[in-house]
Amino acid sequence: MLLYKNEAELRIAAVDTAFRRDVLNGLAARPRSIPARWFYNRTGSELFEAITTLPEYYVTRTERSLLSSAACEIAELTGRGRAIIEFGSGCSTKTPILLSAVRPAAYVPIDVSKEILWASAERISQSFPDLPIYPLEVDFTQPLRLPGPVASTPTLGFFPGSTIGNLLVPQAVDLLRSMAAALGSDSMLLIGVDQVKDADILLPAYNDAQGVTAAFNLNLLRRINAELEGSVPVDAFRHVAYWNDSEARVEMHLEAVRTVQFEVAGRRFAMAKGETIHTENSLKYGPQDARVLLQAGGWSPIADWSDQHGLFSLILAIEGPPPTATCFHRQPGLPWSKGMQ
Repeated sequence: MLLYKNEAELRIAAVDTAFRRDVLNGLAARPRSIPARWFYNRTGSELFEAITTLPEYYVTRTERSLLSSAACEIAELTGRGRAIIEFGSGCSTKTPILLSAVRPAAYVPIDVSKEILWASAERISQSFPDLPIYPLEVDFTQPLRLPGPVASTPTLGFFPGSTIGNLLVPQAVDLLRSMAAALGSDSMLLIGVDQVKDADILLPAYNDAQGVTAAFNLNLLRRINAELEGSVPVDAFRHVAYWNDSEARVEMHLEAVRTVQFEVAGRRFAMAKGETIHTENSLKYGPQDARVLLQAGGWSPIADWSDQHGLFSLILAIEGPPPTATCFHRQPGLPWSKGMQ
């Protein structure tokens, strides 16, 4: 077991300062919005893990099934001995599937939630005792530098869960370019992408019957109160999720159910009944749209896997221009098919 605990090398971000800035700026803006990355304190991370087990939330079980089915093929395409860099690792529940197949030289989980990051790293180290693990407690949407021991190692970025969908397209392109710069030349990226589908399937995944997603959304207000000396009346807000067809995305909001006044970090705010705080986007992509996005971000898709219902895709890409003019697509259990990039 190797756990990397040199805080200077980890470049731990000033999360409190960034959180304060984003919340105050977001509440002052019109329309109001707060970046989705601030959902993930310890409670938020635990609630999200609960969401991934819900019957309505197809994303995690579909991606896990795809990853299990495609693991050997992914290993053949990536080769062994790369360092796996996981962006937004959370509880790393799907990661052991990839680690077992690829047999990496090292594993670098990256997350902003310190407690979840280190607890997950400890669990992974118990299952893979000989694997060097270097947790990075940073915001992966900002430029980052990999730990020295893996800086010269070929890398495989792992970005599961369709987290790329939380970003608007220009932001997503910038992030993909930043990943390419951090991972280096000849790197590879395995990314999960949620596909466009019927709203009857999408919306329950973001507004479940048990109210776990609602609790997850409302927890952002509780975090603001706890960490930023807030006085936000949580019971004055409700969780709202809807499909924005023109933008091909699910949106989550916190809607004021009555007129409210509150303070955050010494600043006063007022919201009218019906006004919302936009807390999350979840963009959905068609197969070709996802390839175009990756190419704009400096990556060339070389293979992808999707389930038989077209709910979700895993895409493997290489940094830089493509080696050939073709890429490959397969549903697990079916032959490969060739298509133009």
